[in-house]
Amino acid sequence: MSTNILSLPFRRSTHLSLASTIRQYINTKYDQHPDMFKRDLEAVDQLRRDAVNVREPHPSGIAKLTQYAAQLVWIGGKFPIDVGAQSLITLSRVALTSQIGAEFSWYPAIGYNTDRPLVRNNLKFELMNVLYNLAALYSQLALNTPRGSTEGLKTAANYFSLAAGVLSHIQSAVLPELRMSDPPEDMDTHTLESLTQLMLAQSQECFWQKAVMDGYKDASIAKLASCVSDLYNLAGEAAVKSDAVSSAWIHHMTAKHHHFAAAAQYRAACDCLERSKFGEEIARLRDAVACVTEGLREARGGHLGKIVVDDLNGLKRKVEEDLKRAEKDNDVIYLHSVPPKSELKILERAKMAVVRIPPQVADPYKYLGEQAEFGPALFSRLVPFSVHVAISIYEERRDRMVNQQIIQELETLTENIHTLFESLGLPGSLQAIEKPIGLPQSLVQHAEDIRQADAVARVRRSLADIDKLRSADLAIFEEGKAALAAEEEEDQRLARKYGTDRWNRPDSQTDPKGAELRAVAAEIEGYLSSSISSDGIVKEKFAAIEGLLNVLSGSDRELMDYVPSSRRPETSEEIKSAVGKLRSAYSDVLRLESRRRKKVEALRENARRDDIKPDILKEAARLERAYPSTALVPAHFEDFFDKRLDKLYEPEIQALKKEEEEQDKVLGAIERANREFEAQKRQWSNQGTREREAALQKLDNAYFKYKEVVNNLEVARKFYNDLNKIVGQGFRDRVKKWVTDRHMEARALEEEINMPPLANLAIGQQQVQSPPAPEQQYYTGQPPAPAGAAAQHPPPELSIQSWAPAPGPGPDGGVQQPRPLPPQTWDPNLGIRFGSGPSGGAQGQAKQQQQQQQQPPPQPPQQQTWNPNSGIRFG
Repeated sequence: MSTNILSLPFRRSTHLSLASTIRQYINTKYDQHPDMFKRDLEAVDQLRRDAVNVREPHPSGIAKLTQYAAQLVWIGGKFPIDVGAQSLITLSRVALTSQIGAEFSWYPAIGYNTDRPLVRNNLKFELMNVLYNLAALYSQLALNTPRGSTEGLKTAANYFSLAAGVLSHIQSAVLPELRMSDPPEDMDTHTLESLTQLMLAQSQECFWQKAVMDGYKDASIAKLASCVSDLYNLAGEAAVKSDAVSSAWIHHMTAKHHHFAAAAQYRAACDCLERSKFGEEIARLRDAVACVTEGLREARGGHLGKIVVDDLNGLKRKVEEDLKRAEKDNDVIYLHSVPPKSELKILERAKMAVVRIPPQVADPYKYLGEQAEFGPALFSRLVPFSVHVAISIYEERRDRMVNQQIIQELETLTENIHTLFESLGLPGSLQAIEKPIGLPQSLVQHAEDIRQADAVARVRRSLADIDKLRSADLAIFEEGKAALAAEEEEDQRLARKYGTDRWNRPDSQTDPKGAELRAVAAEIEGYLSSSISSDGIVKEKFAAIEGLLNVLSGSDRELMDYVPSSRRPETSEEIKSAVGKLRSAYSDVLRLESRRRKKVEALRENARRDDIKPDILKEAARLERAYPSTALVPAHFEDFFDKRLDKLYEPEIQALKKEEEEQDKVLGAIERANREFEAQKRQWSNQGTREREAALQKLDNAYFKYKEVVNNLEVARKFYNDLNKIVGQGFRDRVKKWVTDRHMEARALEEEINMPPLANLAIGQQQVQSPPAPEQQYYTGQPPAPAGAAAQHPPPELSIQSWAPAPGPGPDGGVQQPRPLPPQTWDPNLGIRFGSGPSGGAQGQAKQQQQQQQQPPPQPPQQQTWNPNSGIRFG
């Protein structure tokens, strides 16, 4: 390392046409045409190219990175952040976020996996990488700033503080919004904390160096140095918890921590000398020697750069010289007692380095605009994604209010009417008296409705369609569950294979994403169980009335045959009066029901026509003007929703009470009229009248039940269509993505576990578990060691071997020792031969041995001058 401070390397990214992915997303997900944003699409591609190509520490790169980052923050409110972020709201309507399709690929900058890119479809992931490169740029600018003058030191300190500010902003503002269960290992909380403290420590070191250069008092310099030591210590402690910070950097931080602890004590000792505190001076000098010795221990293994080691050695020599002088003077002249370290006053701190977040990063919205530094905000005319989500939320809330709080209550009141009619035998008893022969007009109308609707076939088709929809939903759901089960089985198999000590990732049950998906599966299973039960009730209801519907859908002759006629009895004035009162009360109820039916249809039509989009766009524009620095989220429209729903539908909810009171009044009237009618009817009714009454009542009840079945089937159809989105996009697709990520994670963990130990990769060692292969023997030129020899004698370090033939059996059966080749000139016709290269193979070895046997025996070496034509021989 050619310097005593560290800088962050840049993260690399692959090429990506962001414009094409955004264009495709706008085309499929938004109502606006992508051609409206042609200039914006070109601009965002150019901004990304400029940002990812910042590779040199030049100030011009700051504007490129901050401008692209600001636009990413802005368009983050226009497009979704990630997929699957929203849970199941209701079965009737689910707001599922989707991705824009841009696979952002970035390579880690530090750590042990810098050649393995991370790919995420997430705008926040892109923003985090761009900001990381901005912090790296600031750190490299600081490193390249000449620090030989006070101005240069101030500039470098400022750059380091800005780098720390960007890293701190990533940690506090960007990483929590990333919502990733597995953030990049070099940008997790511990790594970012370590790098932030490292940048602050180096900024503080610049202030310390400036104080030394400016000749500040020793006490002030000691305060600055103490703070430098503290910051390096914090950086090292966080780095130990990180999986990305290398051991070399950790040793560097630790050594600098001890270095500046020693420097602080040395300056404090100088201050003690000036104030004639000779005993305290010696104590602090001794502590300084101890600290600098601790720092030099970090140099073992060659982890520290030469400049850092030289700084430590230089400080140690200076401190030891002063300690020797101080002890001698005190022993001879001053005779002060030397206090133990525990009695020394803790040095004060003077922290000059601060976290400075660039204003373009902290509040990018101020720099976006027609006349602003970064120009106009891109895609400003595009409706924000949060507005689309808000529209979906409003529509779901509106439909729930209209259907559940109004229409369902009205339909419950209507069901109460027909329940009462069925218990009273209406209208069958009334029709049997009024029209003893032929068919009542209401029954004729009901039969015509059944025929035109082809009621029986229609219900059967609907039941078959619902069975298909349910089966399709179940198949998709089972596919997702099977993928979950297969992943869990695979994870358990690998855990058994490698053991829980090495297979240390969370299992399928405890993994946060897996637990969330299993909770969704349990929720869907509950919905399916309830729906299957409801389907069975509907089928039973239809089976109970199917025969009567066949009668109603038949011809008038068949219908008349089903309804027996009765003779017209002699009726008194009392029975006529009772029939008239009952008919009047019954007609009032029918008018109430007809008016209510029209009201329900009008409510549904008004809900369909309730287009909130124009009004919510105005509200979004107002919010953007009022709060330009705040990204719009659906929660910002809560008050707007409440006011609109109260205005449009609250009067209908309040009218329910009045509707119920009016129904109770007319039902009370019909009950009184029916009691009077029943009292008069018992005096003259006969068997024929009772049979006709029963038949008419059955047909009327069947018609009403048919209407219920049709409504139930429509609800079921909508239910299963909506459920299809949930089990598909909301469950199966998310499961597949999670399972794919888990498979990739498992493969990477397996590769890591199966990697050979680092000891086996040492250059100067040979394998001791098994004898070397013939090629290895040929390369080393030595016979294989006997068993146990490797354990007794360490293997020799690799050295440059002679170009000698491989050893082979000698004439006596022993091992033939290698013989040096005689000097000879190179013949171009022979080509180039490397002594034991793998390309030679067995034929090359045999040929070489044959040539060797044809050579004369070696002669004793003679003193002679070097002949350039003889070539170079090693070994």
